[in-house]
Amino acid sequence: MRLSKCLKHAFNMVLHSKLRSWLTILGIVIGVGAVIAIVSLSESAQQEMESQLSGLGGDLITLTAGFSRGGMAFRGPGGDFGGGGAKATKEDIVLDRTDVQTLKGVPEIAYIDTEIRGSVDVSYLGRSGTVTLTGVDQKTWSHVTTETLSDGRFLDSADQNVIVIGGGLASSYFDQPLGINKMLTIEGSTYRVVGILDDNGRSIYMPIQMAFQVIPDKEQGVYDTIIIKVKNEDTVLEDLTKIEQRLMVTRHVTNRTKDFSLSSNKQMQATRAEMMSTMSMFLIALAAVSLIVGAVGIANTMFTSVLEKTRDIGIMKAIGARNSDILLIFLFNSAIIGLVGGILGIIFGGVLSGFIPALLGDVRFFRGGGFVSMNAIMMAVSVSVGVGVIAGAIPAWKASKLKPVDALRYE
Repeated sequence: MRLSKCLKHAFNMVLHSKLRSWLTILGIVIGVGAVIAIVSLSESAQQEMESQLSGLGGDLITLTAGFSRGGMAFRGPGGDFGGGGAKATKEDIVLDRTDVQTLKGVPEIAYIDTEIRGSVDVSYLGRSGTVTLTGVDQKTWSHVTTETLSDGRFLDSADQNVIVIGGGLASSYFDQPLGINKMLTIEGSTYRVVGILDDNGRSIYMPIQMAFQVIPDKEQGVYDTIIIKVKNEDTVLEDLTKIEQRLMVTRHVTNRTKDFSLSSNKQMQATRAEMMSTMSMFLIALAAVSLIVGAVGIANTMFTSVLEKTRDIGIMKAIGARNSDILLIFLFNSAIIGLVGGILGIIFGGVLSGFIPALLGDVRFFRGGGFVSMNAIMMAVSVSVGVGVIAGAIPAWKASKLKPVDALRYE
């Protein structure tokens, strides 16, 4: 029997059992649709995450005072020291000028930005409030920051009594918008706005030497954070190790007594990407259960078809059909069911991936909805047809082994 003839017989079997076939196809549609929706949303979320994290600066390393490990924790100024291990060598663990000088001796570092941070009282045209103020090294901040400007400029090395403010503070915090060259009162002193950030934040940035005078209880030469920008983003993890070793020598600490923390945005990107991948694999595994149910449905349909078509099988064998022809007819039948279910599942998954973000609302990473990639389409079609063929293999083999005499006698 020719291949086209086998395919025609298989197609007629699907058409003549419409209700049973469509119920079986529905199981495949649900499984494939769920997998497609999860894969497309995961790919969309991955791209959104990479887009957002790319703005964090993969070449940046953050140095802070304090280090936590297991049951003990060393903290920065004003913090507590956990027990059970090494002793602190001084009352407060801090970052100071000595650490900056150490970092300047590391050739892989391009820029170093020292920062302090605190809450201050501000007022503008009769409206007062409390916001966060950050003192930055005005000579390097513009090279290190990942913020962008909506208006004005960044701080310059010669600036005095000037500030850069967040977009939210400029547009909506006070009764009237706060624009470029306007004067803002901070802790009783006035400062001119020279830049507005392109964000919704309510922070203020000013030269660090002035910030020492404005932020209460800040000791001159002691920093909350040191931001390091390395020359080569590709070697940031190796550079982090070198910086860590250099600081351990100058601060006279070991791995057991380490009192500082280094973190890179590159590490954070890798960690988040790994978490996203793990979550996606877990959800896909859950959705794959539907495919297993669909496969059981196909197997059940095929066994039923074999019983219904027993006499027909006997007639075909009596007029010359071979075992391989019968096997192909039933395999084609199950493959057609899987193929139709896969195609409809792709359509259903595409609709579902666009509908789920609307149900979730303004959820981060899912705001743009999902898109069905060509890889996902090819995977869905291959899996659905494969599931159909595998599920129909045993019934097809059973049908091919029927003896003509027994099949013709079957009632």
